[in-house]
Amino acid sequence: MGQRLRVLVAEDEFIIGCDLCHTVEEAGYIVEGPFEDLSSTMLAFQKNKPDIAILDVQLEDGIVYPLAEQMIAENVPVIFHSGEMTPAEVVRRFPSALALAKPCPPAEVIDSIQRATHHG
Repeated sequence: MGQRLRVLVAEDEFIIGCDLCHTVEEAGYIVEGPFEDLSSTMLAFQKNKPDIAILDVQLEDGIVYPLAEQMIAENVPVIFHSGEMTPAEVVRRFPSALALAKPCPPAEVIDSIQRATHHG
């Protein structure tokens, strides 16, 4: 498989964040996170650019959209993971992104990572 992909996970609900990270790790990816707020997510992104990001729309200190825009501008595929917004609402705003509704089955999370990485 060559180089393992780095997946950044931002999720403000601790249990869900841990579950997500565990799912991603089990599938053989390197996980950064879970980050609970925008500032720590932004810091992690700037320090070590991930190959892909799974972002909760609403983090502890605000909406993740500005950060998502920056990631997409730097060619990092984004998968939104939200309980508040429907995937259709998210995709309307970010046509190139994938969106999952919470709670999301692990197989669907992995499937979306694979789709996002083969997308570009």
